[in-house]
Amino acid sequence: MMRLFPEEIAHDLGLWSLKLLHLVGFKIPKRSTLNKTSLKGITFANKLGLAAGLDKNGDYIDPLASLGFGFLEIGTVTPRPQKGNPKPRLFRVSSQEALINSLGFNNKGVDYLVENVSKRKSSIPLGISIGKNSDTPLEKAKDDYLICLEKVFPYADYIAINISSPNTEGLRDLFNKEYFSDLISSLKLKQIELSKEHEYVPLFLKISPNIDSSHLKLLVEIILEKNIDGIICTNTSNVHDHLSGKGGISGKPLLELSSKVLVTLRSLTGKNFPIIASGGVMSVSDFQGKLDCGADLVQIYTGLIYRGPSLVDEIINSD
Repeated sequence: MMRLFPEEIAHDLGLWSLKLLHLVGFKIPKRSTLNKTSLKGITFANKLGLAAGLDKNGDYIDPLASLGFGFLEIGTVTPRPQKGNPKPRLFRVSSQEALINSLGFNNKGVDYLVENVSKRKSSIPLGISIGKNSDTPLEKAKDDYLICLEKVFPYADYIAINISSPNTEGLRDLFNKEYFSDLISSLKLKQIELSKEHEYVPLFLKISPNIDSSHLKLLVEIILEKNIDGIICTNTSNVHDHLSGKGGISGKPLLELSSKVLVTLRSLTGKNFPIIASGGVMSVSDFQGKLDCGADLVQIYTGLIYRGPSLVDEIINSD
C-alpha cells in the first residue's frame, strides 16, 4: 500500500502509522532473553538493530523499540537544522529490493533530537549518529562533530561518527589522512573529557563500502592507535547506475560488497574488536551471514522498508 505513494511521503506515513499503533497499545510480544549479548559494557536483548537514517530526529524511538529490536541507532544529526538536498532525493528500485538515498542529512538539529531522547520511555540501547552541516568547510568539520558529541553524550549508549555518507558533498574526504587523524584524535580527547562527568560512551566509526583494502588498512591502524571503540560496516555505496546519478544505494545490491569489506575489516582488527554490520540484510540468512563474516551486531534499514516488521520477528526468533 505504501508503495503507491512517493518515497519520502511513504517513509513518513509508515513512521506515523507505527507511532499511532504504539499510542493505541500495539506491541510485539516480548521474546526470550536467551539471546542477550554484551558489547563495550552495553547489554543487548538480541543482536539485531535499526540502522541510522530511518528516525533522523528521535521522533519514533518508543514505537520502533516496540518492534523487538535489540538496539536502535538514530540520526544522523548535525549541530544546526538543515533541509538536506533538493527533492526528489529518495528512490525505490523495487526490482532489486533497493533504495537510492541522497537525502543529505536532513534533520532538525541536535538540540531537537536531544529533547526527544530525554523524553523517551523505553530503555532500549540507543546509538546516536552525528555528522557535520553541509555548509561547514572540511577544515572546520571537527568542530561540528565535537558540538554534537558533547550534546548527545549524556543520552547515548554509543555514538556513531558518520563521515561516510555519500550524500553530503566532500564528506568522505574526511577519510583522507590530512583530516582523519586530527578528527579522530579530537573526538577521542573529548570523549575522555566527558567521561569524567558522565558514564563512558563508546565511539563507533561508520565506514564506506567503497574503500579499497590499502586505505582501509591505514584507517584501521589509526583507529586502533587512537583507541576508537568500534566500527560500523558499512554505509551506502555510491557505485550504481540509477538514473538520478546521485546518492547511495542500499538493500540487496549492497549485501555482497558490504560483506566483503566486513571480512577484510575483521582480518585487520582481530577477532575481539567490536564491529556492527550494516548493508543489504533482507532475510534471516543475510543476518546470519553477517555474523559468520565476523560481525558482533547487525543492523537493518532497507530490509525493514521492503519486508516490514515481520523481518524483525523472523530474525530475532531464528535461533
